[in-house]
Amino acid sequence: MVEEVIGADHVKVRCVDGATRVCRIPGKFRRRVWMNEGDVVLVVPWDFQPSKGDIVHRYSRDEVRKLIQQGLISQEFIESVGAF
Repeated sequence: MVEEVIGADHVKVRCVDGATRVCRIPGKFRRRVWMNEGDVVLVVPWDFQPSKGDIVHRYSRDEVRKLIQQGLISQEFIESVGAF
């Protein structure tokens, strides 16, 4: 979940595993998908530096509801950030 938009195509993301990572917005998302605080995103951590990663996908509200129903994300995690 996006906590803060840092700038220069980087955001601070809080992951389900409890880690806070600085993630890069890749070129295919830069002008097509806008990242805001509270957005639920899919992050791939870097192998050589686990405190950083790349954003692979931004979920819509309907997709987030489906993830909660399937048990992949807990409702408490979403409410703790205050996104929904």
